[in-house]
Amino acid sequence: MAHLVPPTPRGRRQFLSELGMGFGSLGLSSLLGGTGLLSGVPRAEASNQVPLAPRHPYLPGKAKRVIHLFMNGGPSHVDTFDPKPALTRRAGQMLPTGNLRTERQTGAAFASPFAFSRHGQSGIEVSELFPHVAASIDEIAVIRSMKADVPNHEPSLMLMNCGEARLVRPSVGSWVTYGLGSDNQNLPGFIVMCPGGYPIQESQNWQSGFLPGVFQGTYVDTRHREVEKLIEHIQNQRLSADDQRHQLDLLERINRRHLSQRPGDPQLETRIESFELAYRMQMDATDAFDIGREPEFIRQMYGDGVQGRQMLIARRLLERGVRFVQLWHGAGQPWDNHDDIEKNHRRLAAECDQPIGALLRDLKQRGMLEDTLVVWGGEFGRTPTVELPKPGANAGKINGRDHNHHGFSMWLAGGGIRGGTVHGSTDEFGFRAVEDVVHVHDLHATILWLLGFDHEAFTFRYAGRDFRLTDVHGKVIHSLLA
Repeated sequence: MAHLVPPTPRGRRQFLSELGMGFGSLGLSSLLGGTGLLSGVPRAEASNQVPLAPRHPYLPGKAKRVIHLFMNGGPSHVDTFDPKPALTRRAGQMLPTGNLRTERQTGAAFASPFAFSRHGQSGIEVSELFPHVAASIDEIAVIRSMKADVPNHEPSLMLMNCGEARLVRPSVGSWVTYGLGSDNQNLPGFIVMCPGGYPIQESQNWQSGFLPGVFQGTYVDTRHREVEKLIEHIQNQRLSADDQRHQLDLLERINRRHLSQRPGDPQLETRIESFELAYRMQMDATDAFDIGREPEFIRQMYGDGVQGRQMLIARRLLERGVRFVQLWHGAGQPWDNHDDIEKNHRRLAAECDQPIGALLRDLKQRGMLEDTLVVWGGEFGRTPTVELPKPGANAGKINGRDHNHHGFSMWLAGGGIRGGTVHGSTDEFGFRAVEDVVHVHDLHATILWLLGFDHEAFTFRYAGRDFRLTDVHGKVIHSLLA
């Protein structure tokens, strides 16, 4: 005997939508905005009912996927990729700083404790901290003139990850998967690996904001080795795949009936997609996250540490069609070295240098580097002057550096980047970006361009306005392009 579902009473919105006189068209712009039809996403493909279906951008982008290596806390540019001999010459002397603002009071010039040397045919100078990365320097474009807005972690993290320091906005990975979809419908299009828990600002760093929830990053705690711990509930211990499929089909019918009475509910649509994706992930995720299936020499190349494992997993995810992978380093013990910078930067670099170098070599030998964009950096840099003692900040030590958003370094590789180049510069001491300055908005505009999007046209209509990753700013840095 069939069970009858009582009709849902008409609400005010449904009543108005059923009337004539054009009332139904009032919600058209928001509905079209939700499908991408009013954005920079191609019309025919944006209307696809599968939100993560692969799509092609308007422009011929060379990059097809992105891996973002996020050095949490702010690595010191003058100790990594921006050598400053003047700091050695003026060590211990007070430097002219002008009106530059830092979070805390700093003192005299602090010479880098690390030696720099030239590498590759390009002869780019790299710190002794990164010998494995330096081996691939001819594939890398170093930006020595990055600039952010403020010297505080929280807003700078949001600016670097979401293009906005204060308000809720979609992350870069969410924009990329919204525009390009994913080449594997059995895995999330955007995966975030951060060992040991969330960083500052937690999941806001990979939020989807006002974009549909399916484009939010999927978090994985890579301190674990076993697949079952990396991804909770990846296997159902009680039901077979067929039984799960029957249950899911029933659940989807109920949810779809519920959705038909509440059209355009983004949270409900996201939940339906999440159930489907979780079911499909059981086989593909188990395979992708199991690095034991890699040859021994590959595992040794990456190293056995946490960073080695997650870099190797990232390469396996990219191979399987995941569009955007963000890898965090320093979430628990960040690069935020207000004291003991020599000891702490050496330890942190030792954790990630070999894995990053292995990733670059591995991508190249597999023919993947040419269409994979690799981005390295933190939310800002550090001062070339020593931070003065302050209770609770640096344990009273005078051997660290404060935050510096006025000038810092990042680097890009692969995916249409002109390797073996240096873009821009800071002043002779490393305080401020002075030549060919690259704001974070410019970096985002360039990343989108490499993926085939004009950052000014790639928009999403929300609350009556066309939003974009770069807000109302940004320019493409064409000198970085191959």
